[in-house]
Amino acid sequence: MDKDKLRSLLISPAATLKEAMQKLNDTAERILFVVDDKEILVGTVTDGDIRRGLISGLKFSDKTEKVVRKQFIHIFYNVPDRKEKAQVMMLEKKVEQIPVLDKQGHVVDVIFWVDIFGKKESADRKQFFTNPVVVMAGGKGTRLDPFTKILPKPLIPIGENPIIEIIMEKYYNYGFKNFIFTLNYKREYIKMFLRENSFPYNIDWVEENDYMGTAGSLSLLKDKVKDTFFVSNCDIILNANYADILKWHKENNNLMTLVGCHKEVNIPYGILKMENGILKNFLEKPNYDILINTGVYVIEPEIISIVPENEYIDMNTLIELVSRKGKVSVYPISDGWFDIGQWDEYRKSLKYMEEKINYV
Repeated sequence: MDKDKLRSLLISPAATLKEAMQKLNDTAERILFVVDDKEILVGTVTDGDIRRGLISGLKFSDKTEKVVRKQFIHIFYNVPDRKEKAQVMMLEKKVEQIPVLDKQGHVVDVIFWVDIFGKKESADRKQFFTNPVVVMAGGKGTRLDPFTKILPKPLIPIGENPIIEIIMEKYYNYGFKNFIFTLNYKREYIKMFLRENSFPYNIDWVEENDYMGTAGSLSLLKDKVKDTFFVSNCDIILNANYADILKWHKENNNLMTLVGCHKEVNIPYGILKMENGILKNFLEKPNYDILINTGVYVIEPEIISIVPENEYIDMNTLIELVSRKGKVSVYPISDGWFDIGQWDEYRKSLKYMEEKINYV
């Protein structure tokens, strides 16, 4: 492995969780190797480890050492038939990266799944899910005026493809092929698009008689959805592993899971903290790490009965109702959320997509 690539996968246990998340994004790998000040391997950390840490109450400013896995699979550089043995280890342990160590425990190489099997696939067998994906596509998209006076928001192009086509393909890449659209504004345009294209998906839709808010149209799904399902706003593009999200939702017995994305918010002002009229602290243009709601949810079908029929209800109100009946959790991701529903973000998304050859 190239030395620069190898070094990019190493991280100190003193690095913050935010720094580890950024490294994972920059390297496009799913694992980092945690080394001490002598660069001896002491453990590994994955995006899943960081996620579990954040869910358990850790902060983005906490150190990576708090989520390090100190038991890890490895192989020594002088082992005969190293690649053959790595292949067996990968299949038995279902791991996709194995560090190669010298006698002192330094990482001198990394063997990847693609190095052994010649194609970049998950160690888990690919499968298709029957769980439906509900795309909320009935809004007017007023934040994108005057664009949406001509086209409905779901058909606004990102590159050569409309938003809903990109959304469907991203879900399909993780094994989801059953889609239900909730329609209202300029619905005939959307139905025409869905009918006239030969997609490898199962596509259905329901139609609002009136505008029912960001969650009201879920009441129209009572006869269509009998299993755990995704809900996605039609102006959201999310780079996330939907199969992992569904699995995590099930394992944690959630009634509802919100996908949250890390954002660093820069306050362009000096912040004054006071107590009884006395200045206690002064923060000059601070940065805050927050999790924002991406507009993607995993929901159990019994929630549909909570949604009032033929009434206006927004998603925040529904979330409050659901939290009184069962467990509502957050699945945090570090990056890869694009809100196409407002002009600034739409322009940023276009620029990002143009820099990616294969963005779908």
